[in-house]
Amino acid sequence: DLKPTICLKLYGQYIKKLTNDYWFYQRSLPGDKVLLPLVRLSFDYDGVEAVYTSRAPERLEKYSDGVFRSIQRNRQVESTAREKLLLAGFLPLGEFHDYSPTAAKKQEMLISDWSDDSNSSKMLLHFHLNTLPQLQKKGWKIKMDKSYPFQVIEQSDQWYGEIDSESGVDWFGVELGILVGEEKINLLPILINLLHHSRDKFEPHILDSMPPETLLPIQLQDDRILPIKVQRLKVILNTLLELFDPHALDIDEKLKLSAGRSMQLADLEAEIDSNLEWFKGEHLVEIGRRLKTFKGIKNVPPSPQLKADLRHYQQQGLNWLQFLRDYRLNGILADDMGLGKTVQTLAYILTEKESGRLDEPALVVAPTSLMTNWCREAQRFTPSLKVLLLYGPYRKKDFVNIDKHDIIITTYNLLTRDYKEISKFVFHLAILDEAQAIKNPKTKMSKAVRLIRADHKLCLTGTPMENHLGELWSLFDFLQPGFLGHSRFFKQIFRTPIEKYGNLERQEQLAQRVHPFMLRRTKEEVAKDLPAKTEIQKVVELKGSQRDLYESIRLTMHEKIKQAVAEKGMKKCAIIILDALLKLRQVCCDPGLLSIDAAKNVNESVKLEFLTKIVSQMLGAGRRILLFSQFTSMLKLIEDQLVDQNIDYVKLTGQTRNRAKPIDKFQSNQVPLFLISLKAGGKGLNLTAADTVIHYDPWWNPAVEDQATDRVHRIGQTRGVQVFKLVTEGTLEEKISAIIAKKRDLMNSVVKEDDPGIMKAFTREDLIELLALPASG
Repeated sequence: DLKPTICLKLYGQYIKKLTNDYWFYQRSLPGDKVLLPLVRLSFDYDGVEAVYTSRAPERLEKYSDGVFRSIQRNRQVESTAREKLLLAGFLPLGEFHDYSPTAAKKQEMLISDWSDDSNSSKMLLHFHLNTLPQLQKKGWKIKMDKSYPFQVIEQSDQWYGEIDSESGVDWFGVELGILVGEEKINLLPILINLLHHSRDKFEPHILDSMPPETLLPIQLQDDRILPIKVQRLKVILNTLLELFDPHALDIDEKLKLSAGRSMQLADLEAEIDSNLEWFKGEHLVEIGRRLKTFKGIKNVPPSPQLKADLRHYQQQGLNWLQFLRDYRLNGILADDMGLGKTVQTLAYILTEKESGRLDEPALVVAPTSLMTNWCREAQRFTPSLKVLLLYGPYRKKDFVNIDKHDIIITTYNLLTRDYKEISKFVFHLAILDEAQAIKNPKTKMSKAVRLIRADHKLCLTGTPMENHLGELWSLFDFLQPGFLGHSRFFKQIFRTPIEKYGNLERQEQLAQRVHPFMLRRTKEEVAKDLPAKTEIQKVVELKGSQRDLYESIRLTMHEKIKQAVAEKGMKKCAIIILDALLKLRQVCCDPGLLSIDAAKNVNESVKLEFLTKIVSQMLGAGRRILLFSQFTSMLKLIEDQLVDQNIDYVKLTGQTRNRAKPIDKFQSNQVPLFLISLKAGGKGLNLTAADTVIHYDPWWNPAVEDQATDRVHRIGQTRGVQVFKLVTEGTLEEKISAIIAKKRDLMNSVVKEDDPGIMKAFTREDLIELLALPASG
């Protein structure tokens, strides 16, 4: 009647690598061996050990100290114990034919279903965290040998963080891990290595699908297993997925983060709750908390030397710029066109000068078209600041005078030539005006601005994103490298989920992340006294020979593109596609723009006839008009019509040498009509003398059209503005409108040119829609 003590030994054993890849736990070992986690079930009958076997005798015999004992085995206890292991997912190792046949005699057992890592992982974790403690309570004797490769550490809710902020101004290092007793377990190098080898198992959508209490087994560097709830790991893994780089750790195995990421320390703290203890770098955590929760910033009175009365929102802009400077952060002033980004920036520079902090000059990089505007505005609002314009063929002689001035102004194009000289200087502030110029990080222009050395950086743009979120990434890569992670992973974590799948959670995460570093106000929001803007789409029907010409070109290009896409794929057909779109747009504007023989016999131009009619009517009613077109050749055809009707006008294109002359002539009411090419005059102009805007032909990018309209609808305008968009019915132009609306919605969701650029904004669906290309083609 002796009741045995149930014994369970957990240990590891090396075997030759099996032909079938069964094993959950494998290590690369000398001699091509594998270390297996095994358990051995036995029963202690008063010092006599027995293993379970159906062929063993019913009684055990023991001779000790002259006494012979015969012990009856308790088959029910033994069977019940073995059944518990089978239910826990174990099988006799002898059932695996690749293993030694002597295993059956030893009664070694192994977790079942080793072909499925996730199942075996769950079984082992459940066994160690739940089953083993229960068995111990019931009297089982558990022995875990040091050779056992699945040493599970007791769960801990005590996290720790350690921050090294002495590595430089722009970066800090973070160590993050678990406290187990007095032991610190740094998880970052372990998780980064895990992502490097098993990234597909930790994608955001997979983590999000797991129940919060799911335990993830984390294998430490010494082979111990640390179970952590997925809810606790999710925020860390998401951060690592976003930043992921196998070389993201420094030599002390700390994760490098840009200064702008201090807000994410507060995110980590919030997700891990109050069980996170910071050993170092508490001041950076406090900055992160303040950034995450900031609702207001202190008022900074403008300098008495400023020759302008700042509007309330412009004063807020100055306060915000000083807030960034106080925290050594950089940002984007993304106000709508016409709200005075230039005067806010000049007020900021003047405040730095008056405080004695402007020990090096501020560098302004802007499009060529804005050189005159910056000089005028600086002279008008901040005449006490010394301004140096680096422009023209003799500009290099002025490099020696850079340190003697407060503001240095140059252009993007000249910077690509002068960057070696400019990069020798350290500036107090680097300002990129119309910063969307660096939306493509691979261009020479973008690479040149990233070589600028400055204590603070600022982007000015009313359109921080024109086509896709990658453009926003490019701006932040200049401002705070690493803030939004590597471009590849930004695309994977944010761009694709938001743009392709409409993921609202990712969209909100991105908006929240950039919020403190981007100040954007719309005219409707802050300029309550701004007159109304009315947009009117005028649809014109193509008729007769012009319609026939359009259809013949569309059908011809349709077949040509369909064949090319089938043979080469869409990416290799960019030239053919762009040529087709250009020809169709030209037909809609005027057949005279085409150089093909078929167009020479078409004398009809319904849109030009319609334009001539409405312009005469508008001018007769006393309206003053800006007329935009993509094509300078179209402006020439319009000029011919205006000359025939004796209508006075001025014109601005990329060929205009003296830009100030036509601008001044229009603004002084000497002429009622201003013809402007969209590329040359779509930004940087203040033309509030107009009250009407006509877009002769639509453009793919809504931001470009909006910029052009904002030459008129801006601060200083006293009359209501009418915006007319001329579109030919049933053509490519009508379909462009739908694409424009889609792009505008994308920008608004996150942010509370030349033809080759079109292809980056195009999807296959857009092309199918525009050319009626069959989806199967």
